[in-house]
Amino acid sequence: MRFPSVCHICGAWPSAVFCEACVAQFAQPIARCPTCALPLESGTCFPCYYEPPPVQACLTAVTYGYPWSTCIASFKFQGDVGLSRPIAHLMRHAPWITPALEAADRVIAMPVTPARLRERGFNQAHALAKHLAPHQADALTLRRCDHASHQVGLDRTARLAQVRNTFWIEPSRIAALRGQRIVLLDDVMTTGATLHEAARTLRHAGVAHITAMVFARTHMGLAR
Repeated sequence: MRFPSVCHICGAWPSAVFCEACVAQFAQPIARCPTCALPLESGTCFPCYYEPPPVQACLTAVTYGYPWSTCIASFKFQGDVGLSRPIAHLMRHAPWITPALEAADRVIAMPVTPARLRERGFNQAHALAKHLAPHQADALTLRRCDHASHQVGLDRTARLAQVRNTFWIEPSRIAALRGQRIVLLDDVMTTGATLHEAARTLRHAGVAHITAMVFARTHMGLAR
C-alpha cells in the first residue's frame, strides 16, 4: 500500500510520487538512436540505417529497469492507475517529447485486446495519452485482435510472428488518418515488434508521419 506524499521509489516523505532526487538519479536523458531509441552515442544505429523501421522517430523517457520496471508493474498489472499522471509528467519533461506531441494531429494509444481490457479494466497507453495530450488522445482508431497473447520472454522473431496481422483500423476512421502526423504511444518498448506492426497498419491507412513514444525502453536490440 502506498501513502499520499510518499515517493514510490525511495519512500521519502513528504514528496511527489517520484521525488526530485530519484528523478535526478534514475531519469537522466541519454543519447539514443533517433528511430529505435536504443542507447547510442551519436547518429543512427546500424540496423535502423540499413533497414529503416516504419516510424520516423522513436522517443523514450527512461531505460526499462530498476526502479521503473517496478513502477510499470504496479501501474499496469496491479491497477495503480493513479501512476499514469506522474509517469506522463515525467515523460513530458524528457527531450523532444513535448515538441512531438505538439506537432501531432492525434496521439494514438497502442490498443490492448478486448480480453485484456476486460481483465485489467483499462488501457495503460490510453491512460497516459489522456494526461500527455487530452485533446489529441485516441483509443478508438487502432484496434487489436483478440488472438494476441502475452509476449514476455519471447525473442524478436517470435514476437514478429505473433503480432503479424494483429491490428486493424476502425473503418469509419480510415479517411481521417490520411496525411496525418501521428504519435503512437505505449508504456514499454522491448524489441519494437508490436509497435512496428501497429505502425505498418497505420502506414497502410495513409498516415504520413509516425513518432513512436514510450515511457521506458529496454536494452534489447532490434536485430533484423
